Amino acid sequence: MKRLACLLVVSSATLSAQAEFDASRLWINAGFYSAHFDSNKGLRNANPGIGLEYRIDDTWSATAGHFRNSNDVNSNYVGAYYQPWTWAGVKLGVVAGAFNGYPNAYKGGWFPALIPTASLEGQHWGLNVALVPPLKDRLYGAVSFQLKYRFR
Repeated sequence: MKRLACLLVVSSATLSAQAEFDASRLWINAGFYSAHFDSNKGLRNANPGIGLEYRIDDTWSATAGHFRNSNDVNSNYVGAYYQPWTWAGVKLGVVAGAFNGYPNAYKGGWFPALIPTASLEGQHWGLNVALVPPLKDRLYGAVSFQLKYRFR
């Protein structure tokens, strides 16, 4: 009986979430371009992949994706943007989340990250810019650019 009750609660929550989904809030991206501070380390600047970002409201977005990182290894990410400030049409804040796939960081496993971000969003095209801080010899710092598109 408990299993049936749990199934009903999960099913109704899923249907409710689906009813509120707005496709015009969904962005798709093809990865990142990273301008590394240590340009002599032989790092990969072009980081192709696929990702999604869903704008929940004017302040919050959820994001997840997969890409080829600067160490030329597959990586995944999941997180949430919190951008409470706007200056000259640019949303400012942070993205908090988790990444994996970096060989020097936690043996390639998942690790948390808090990264300052700025986002510019038009009707169809947008751009996320992130300041990725260096983390000793585990991660190399960069300014990361993520072009995004939404179907409206």
